[in-house]
Amino acid sequence: MKLVFCGTPQFAVPTLERLAATGFNVQLVVTQPDRPQGRGMELTAPPVKQSALKLGLAVVQPEKIKKNEEFQAQLRALAPDAIIVVGYGRIIPPWMLELPRYGNINVHASLLPKYRGAAPIQWAIANGETVTGVTTMLLNEGLDTGDILLQKELPIADEDTSVTLALKLAEMGADLLVETLRGLEEKRIVARSQDHSQATLAPILTKEDGLVDFNRTAQEIHNRLRGFQPWPGAYTKFRGKNLKFVATWPASLEKADVPGALWSQDDDLFAFCGGGTVLQLFIVQLEGKKAMSAREFINGYHPSEGERLG
Repeated sequence: MKLVFCGTPQFAVPTLERLAATGFNVQLVVTQPDRPQGRGMELTAPPVKQSALKLGLAVVQPEKIKKNEEFQAQLRALAPDAIIVVGYGRIIPPWMLELPRYGNINVHASLLPKYRGAAPIQWAIANGETVTGVTTMLLNEGLDTGDILLQKELPIADEDTSVTLALKLAEMGADLLVETLRGLEEKRIVARSQDHSQATLAPILTKEDGLVDFNRTAQEIHNRLRGFQPWPGAYTKFRGKNLKFVATWPASLEKADVPGALWSQDDDLFAFCGGGTVLQLFIVQLEGKKAMSAREFINGYHPSEGERLG
């Protein structure tokens, strides 16, 4: 099967590598242009490009694809059987959707129709889901609304963050795509429509999503911290400065106070939350400072009982 692969982030790399390793003919890798990154703002190739070059695959990095005649002619000349799209970061135009006989096949990190959008892994954890998975689907002109090909479930562990879960789902998605392509070749897969009435959205994250609302329960705040890694995390205000939560856990504590109130006992630090719940703060980071343990924070800042966060 002749393939064109469109992808950009690290999440897409296992799929590209699996396709190359299992004998599929990856004719071309399409990825986003190199971008400035890091403190030095050095021009950096996206992970998919780095992987493709190691594999000896041809790479193109068009700035735009919707009305790019040169790119369009290149793909038409290749006449791929399928176009694989994994986290490419561009809307696939109609001419690309119509080009290959097997369509444009996407690997999406949720059990569609749940968590359509840019951040399905983050929102699944933030919303306290215990199970997620990957879906292979046929792209159409909607937002993750195309027909489902295959799906596979994965439990979300209590200690999972979006970083650890993404690694697991990326590997699972790579395997599922190979299974999907072989199933399509052998005419064993019948695409099925999504139940659009069950759809939920996973919009791109904003900095404000990380602002802690202490009216939420301790478990909800902890889940959002796990989900919003590495950015925007979970943060609040302490004495007028940003205070970032680095490591937390919902506590069993028979003590109550208003949401946002701090309380320390020996070397342990707690924040009171909604519904009479309490969040234990193990590691925090004050604006301009290094991350510190609860003990270091207590000894350094001597928070008074009931002092408010936020």
